[in-house]
Amino acid sequence: MKTNRSLINAVIQLLFKHPKILFALPVIAVIWFGYENLIARPGMAFMGVPQITQAHRDKGLSHILRNDGFMLEYSEGLRNPLWVTYQVTQANYKSGKRPRQFSSDWRSLQSISHQDYTGSGFDRGHMAPNYLIASRYGRNAQLDTFLMTNISPQKANLNQKSWQRLEELVANDFHDWFGDFWVVTGPIFSATPKTLKNSSVRIPDAFYKILIKPGQQAENPQVLAFIFPQNAGANDSLMKFVSTIDEIEKRTGLDFFHQLDDNIEALIEAEKSPQKWRLSEVAKRPNRY
Repeated sequence: MKTNRSLINAVIQLLFKHPKILFALPVIAVIWFGYENLIARPGMAFMGVPQITQAHRDKGLSHILRNDGFMLEYSEGLRNPLWVTYQVTQANYKSGKRPRQFSSDWRSLQSISHQDYTGSGFDRGHMAPNYLIASRYGRNAQLDTFLMTNISPQKANLNQKSWQRLEELVANDFHDWFGDFWVVTGPIFSATPKTLKNSSVRIPDAFYKILIKPGQQAENPQVLAFIFPQNAGANDSLMKFVSTIDEIEKRTGLDFFHQLDDNIEALIEAEKSPQKWRLSEVAKRPNRY
């Protein structure tokens, strides 16, 4: 919160020194709103920024945050991102050294810190993954993945095992096989989620991940969707967690890819075709850790 107060004080001092700025603020706000909603955000999402169709009762205020290499919508009530999206492209950078700690995000009203998870029994689970974002978008983007607005509570066995196995496939095998594609990922909450010990951060029941590769010419996009419960087995086949976008939308209250033709959207969101992604070939690959 200290960072937030410092920024507010700096803005107030600036306005006192240059009061004419007040007259320019409405124009600046209109330009910013247009740029965000018509250019910047659409450019960081495939076929439309995810929309909330049925808000969780604890969601509270939520707002979209753009970072280097990924974008998310953060819920101030749940203290979690609702969704995170990024494009998987060719790796162009070496992944840098991990920071010692995660950082509070000055853009969040709650200012959740690294210490909120300490002693909770849950890992600080990246939604936009450290290695993938770092290797595609560079060091500044990597550091953005350590902002607490990108983090959800994950059991260690999930975060370090089956979830990590999928993240590795997304970053390496799937891109080697299929080229560039998009990912949307995030938590799934029960109606009455519990909170972390000594913190107000809500604990998800499960997590989703959607992969979508744009179709070529007349082809439909190719999709692969997963739901991982918190108690996912470390050595379970990833085939066990394959789901549909329809099921994810039902459980999250979100609408994905709404700019697609309605018929195409209905078709791919009901689809469960892991064979198109050669998932069975790598679904039982051993954990790295």
